[in-house]
Amino acid sequence: MMIEHKQEPEMARNLKNRHVQLIAIGGTIGTGLFLGSGKAINYAGPSIVLAYLITGIACFFLMRALGELLLSNLNYHSYVEFIREYLGETAGFVAGWTYWFCWVAIAMSEITAVGLYIKFWLPQVPQWLPGLILLAILLLLNLITVGAFGETEFWFALIKIVAILLLIGVGLFMIFTHYKTNAGHASFSNIINYGGFFPKGFKGFLFSFQMVVFSFVGIELVGLTASETQDPDKVLPVAIDNIPIRIILFYVGALFVIISIFPWNRVLPDQSPFVLVFQNVGIRAAADIINFVVITAAASACNSAVFSTGRMLYSLTYDTKSKLLKPLGTLSKQKVPAVALVFSSVVIAISVLLNIVIPESVFTFITSVATTTFIFIWGSIVVTHLRYKHSANSAKSIFKSPLFPFADYFVLVFLGIVLAVLLINRSTLTAAMASIIWLLIMTLLGIRHTHILKRTQS
Repeated sequence: MMIEHKQEPEMARNLKNRHVQLIAIGGTIGTGLFLGSGKAINYAGPSIVLAYLITGIACFFLMRALGELLLSNLNYHSYVEFIREYLGETAGFVAGWTYWFCWVAIAMSEITAVGLYIKFWLPQVPQWLPGLILLAILLLLNLITVGAFGETEFWFALIKIVAILLLIGVGLFMIFTHYKTNAGHASFSNIINYGGFFPKGFKGFLFSFQMVVFSFVGIELVGLTASETQDPDKVLPVAIDNIPIRIILFYVGALFVIISIFPWNRVLPDQSPFVLVFQNVGIRAAADIINFVVITAAASACNSAVFSTGRMLYSLTYDTKSKLLKPLGTLSKQKVPAVALVFSSVVIAISVLLNIVIPESVFTFITSVATTTFIFIWGSIVVTHLRYKHSANSAKSIFKSPLFPFADYFVLVFLGIVLAVLLINRSTLTAAMASIIWLLIMTLLGIRHTHILKRTQS
């Protein structure tokens, strides 16, 4: 029996085309690229470019599947409502709360990162303080109107884009002029001169996908803007279709340039490769410039987290029967889910305590858990799309996903391989197991939730 849901009040459609386009770009550029690419390069060497390309293709197919779902019913506020419709109430419950948990974890890691970055300039400042201040500012911006979120994310994304384009431009100049760096001469031959394209073998190539996939976490965020976007049927397809160009330019292009300038084995796993490029160009303030950029990237990710956790929590509770949760499913006068935003931010602020108690280990573990659970989220979107395509509703589709069903099966196989890699890699095994335990607990709670819901409606 299909469980009916009441029609909830509509949120304001204040996101403009330029907001959505930059949110789509911002969702594919984050600290995973600026910082995590150093670790990924150490795993895979030059083949990291291929790892990013494969992951980018999978993410494009994922986004086309999501886009077809979103445009099939613009009354739905998130893809979780599609999961609920095509996979059942329990699946929707698990996906919704897991996605909320994913972004809470990402926000925790990002405000932790901001604390670490600020210490570069102000070493005496407590690690927890800058992140708390940032969280408070972003919460206030999100409470004003969704347009404030869009405007903030627009400028955050613009800074990241300019930084990467500057890197690529300077890097190409260095390559074509055979610029002499501290590690030799910049040249395309550096891609194969230090052990070949796969210097760490196939195992190293596979292990790099943990950080590569993390770099793409958040790409689906544009899917949460559908209910607050002006002309979503025109804006969203453009944002999604431009993703391949952005992936090739910002990920593959940037890393291709970096590896051509520096021998891959000279890149340190705990240092941003972007710093190395600017340092070797002769910009004395390189470290300060990159530190500003990575702070911006972390603030952008945290801004996205505050936005998405608030929307997801609202979507999960707008029709709840629980008096305790009911306030979370209400909108403010500005037509934003204010109570859900505040509650999510309070939970995110728990990371302040973690930064005081265990400052050394909180970042890596929380990020790994978020990455693993995102594999479940992306997989759920694809399975939902498969069910949708076999329903009568798909006949009216206005944004058909290409290469169906091959593309969907490709994404599912890809995600399965990445999950297997996380389980066999010792550094990610604990986080992967913790994520699986979370999913099992949520499934049990979801079954109970569905049973209660059916009983109250019978």
